[in-house]
Amino acid sequence: KYLMGDVKPGSDPLFKAVPGKLATRAGMYGHKDAVAALEKMADAAATDGVDLKVVSAFRSFNDQKTIWNNKWTGATLVEGGKLPNTVPDPKKRALKILEFSSMPGTSRHHWGTDFDLNDLTNTYFASGKGKKIHDWLTAHGADYGFCQVYSPKGADRPNGYNEERWHWSYIPVASAYLAQYPTVMGYDHLKGFEGAAAAKDIDVITNYVQGINPACKR
Repeated sequence: KYLMGDVKPGSDPLFKAVPGKLATRAGMYGHKDAVAALEKMADAAATDGVDLKVVSAFRSFNDQKTIWNNKWTGATLVEGGKLPNTVPDPKKRALKILEFSSMPGTSRHHWGTDFDLNDLTNTYFASGKGKKIHDWLTAHGADYGFCQVYSPKGADRPNGYNEERWHWSYIPVASAYLAQYPTVMGYDHLKGFEGAAAAKDIDVITNYVQGINPACKR
């Protein structure tokens, strides 16, 4: 249930609310160890003039299902268009959504170990305040157990989601979940959402769940 995000974080002892001083909205949760480490990291960043804010944290299976289904059906536009019209082929449509959004049941946000910080665009972190934030996280995140799991695509990370400079994972807990995922989960678990039949054909477990920054695999 933890791998799938089938939990109620408000009443689960493994979860803790993101403190208000770090949250951009109420009601966000994370794994208690990840939140504690995030607080320490944010305090250290603040002493260097860097203000870390959580934009998104734990997401349940149903939360991710809503994001995915809305893109699949066209309720949420992708690159200015409705995917049923712009990408009618089911496999190609799934791959388009997978550029930045996880299939339900495969998101690291289910684990409570991953946080989206400050903004959700790579361009924000390319200059000014955003660059200062990303530079600090790159230099100091590992000191608190955090790693940018979706690094730029390249020879060392040919598969998976596009780069996400905002997405930071608490590796001491996430690495245990990542190790369990291929043996505990199977494609029979990935169901109940639009386009689920494409999961096995794309091999999302190998190419996306495990397709992370090699520096974050420990």
